[in-house]
Amino acid sequence: MAERKATVERTTKETAIRVGLALDGSGASSITTGVGFFDHMLTHVAKHGMLDLEVEARGDLEVDAHHLVEDTGIVLGQALRQALGDKRGIVRYGHAVVPMDEALVEVAIDISGRPWVEVDVPMAHGKVGDFDTELLPEFARALAVSAGLTLHIRKHTGENCHHVLEAAFKALGRALDMAVRIDPRRDDVPSTKGSL
Repeated sequence: MAERKATVERTTKETAIRVGLALDGSGASSITTGVGFFDHMLTHVAKHGMLDLEVEARGDLEVDAHHLVEDTGIVLGQALRQALGDKRGIVRYGHAVVPMDEALVEVAIDISGRPWVEVDVPMAHGKVGDFDTELLPEFARALAVSAGLTLHIRKHTGENCHHVLEAAFKALGRALDMAVRIDPRRDDVPSTKGSL
């Protein structure tokens, strides 16, 4: 089987981002975005998704972190789409429910080729470290549209924003791990259409 890897670079007037992604990894990561809490969350995606992930991102943080977080989602999504290739043999669906103390967050993914995002994660508007809590849906939308995912993120319980966000990113990693995994019983694309 060919290595399922991709490296994508994107530069705009607002951001410069490079993402290297290996789907069949060990959870190793090197993340530098200039937004410490976001680095921490992407490290969780890699670790719990068994993805090898390198992210180097610079952006107009003097404005805020919105452009950088959204554009990182775009580039990560593009790398995921490239690394998946024709999607032959993948499980396709992934699901995880992750607790973090009082928080419980669920993520479900379909590598469908049809982008759709539902983020039902109510929490106080504000910051955790240097990360705006309202950036979770922006990141999720950018990732799903660029990768061609149906992505649902739902908070069941949780009051502490750090705990809620951490549970969400860990669940995202675990759901991705399940969805991109190769099913040894399958040698085709997991769709009655024959393509995704």
